[in-house]
Amino acid sequence: MNPAENYILNQPEPYCTIIMQLQIIIERTLPEAELLFKWKVPFYYIDKRPLCYLNHTKDYVDLGFWNSSHLTTHLEYLISADRKKIKSLRYKSVRDINNNVLTEILQNAYLVRNKKFW
Repeated sequence: MNPAENYILNQPEPYCTIIMQLQIIIERTLPEAELLFKWKVPFYYIDKRPLCYLNHTKDYVDLGFWNSSHLTTHLEYLISADRKKIKSLRYKSVRDINNNVLTEILQNAYLVRNKKFW
């Protein structure tokens, strides 16, 4: 088992289930995305470039987008939380996951993946 999968499976419930559901949606939407373990969290990379990460922190799962300054889709759902460059979607339960919104943001992130970080 790779470190990213180990991280996911070692999360307490409901966060493990939330992350696994997000993983399914990400891999279905972007089958070329590669799950790696970077900076102590699971990161999805495409063409050796970071796209997004999954992190359980406090009482939610953070799905952070690397090139968020270039995203144009569903900005009202993205949270910056005093971060200058990263924006994320936050989930406290599986019911919070909106498949359509997530899929459209992932597709938008894919389109801007080659733009500079900032």
